[in-house]
Amino acid sequence: MDSPYFIGYSPDMNDPLSEVITLLQPRAVFSKRISGAGRWGVRYSDFGQPSFCAVLEGSCRLAVDGHQPLTIESGDFVLLPATPGFTMSGFEPVKPERIDPKVTLMPTGEVRHGTRGGRPDVRLLGGYFVFDSPDAALLVPLLPAVIHVRGVERLSVLVRLVGEESSEQRSGRDLVLTRLVEVLLIEALRSTSGDAAPPGLLRGLADARLAPAIRQMHGQLSRSWTMVELAKAAALSRSAFFDRFTRTVGLPPMEYLLAWRMAVARDLLRRHELAVGEVAERVGYGSASTFSTAFSRHVGQPPGRYARS
Repeated sequence: MDSPYFIGYSPDMNDPLSEVITLLQPRAVFSKRISGAGRWGVRYSDFGQPSFCAVLEGSCRLAVDGHQPLTIESGDFVLLPATPGFTMSGFEPVKPERIDPKVTLMPTGEVRHGTRGGRPDVRLLGGYFVFDSPDAALLVPLLPAVIHVRGVERLSVLVRLVGEESSEQRSGRDLVLTRLVEVLLIEALRSTSGDAAPPGLLRGLADARLAPAIRQMHGQLSRSWTMVELAKAAALSRSAFFDRFTRTVGLPPMEYLLAWRMAVARDLLRRHELAVGEVAERVGYGSASTFSTAFSRHVGQPPGRYARS
């Protein structure tokens, strides 16, 4: 998918959330059906890659490390952009079976936990994918660590399509799955935006004062932004804007802008379509040398060497 920076969007037309998903380059890898009955529990160790789970029927308990346990039920969707350790179980006390997803072979059929045979207490579709972008470690923290969505029909349809497509070897399967996962991510993130979202891009976009400033940063990346200009876009004083942005997004405004510029610059350099000077101009630097200094400090190597590697 082409980066929006080649399309010439106006500030009020660009979509920061879509741009983040585009740069993350999600690619579907695997999905499986899971069921549980009676006394059961599984403990997954830290995985690091994004994973998802949709409850097809019934209910169970999900406890993600560092977060309050959840009861997830039919129609619920859960997305873990970086998948820390978690435990999934029924509602009776049990010592969970330990699973390391990094070394455990992926089964081909439905996985059953607890009592064998008979009607399960819960049926789920679980899966994981990868972010192909080397900037994933920079971008993923902009997303909530746990995304729990309840009763959104559009997500149910997308999850069903992902399950069907991943279980068959049809022509164009990989491309279809990649597009489905992109849409799935955006729909899940749309459904969790708002004041209740944890600090990050979603909460910033839900803030009526901060959203215009964030959209202008993304829409006019080549502009030499100052704190005064960004605060004016938010209709706030400089100090109020700095405090509100840092508290809501989780990064100071200029630090966020720098991180985004470097992510876009790396994407442009990987494409081998523009010279370093042109990339510098696209991401808001007045000269190639100034850009090279900033890029080297942020990435750890000069832009020319990065592009060649």
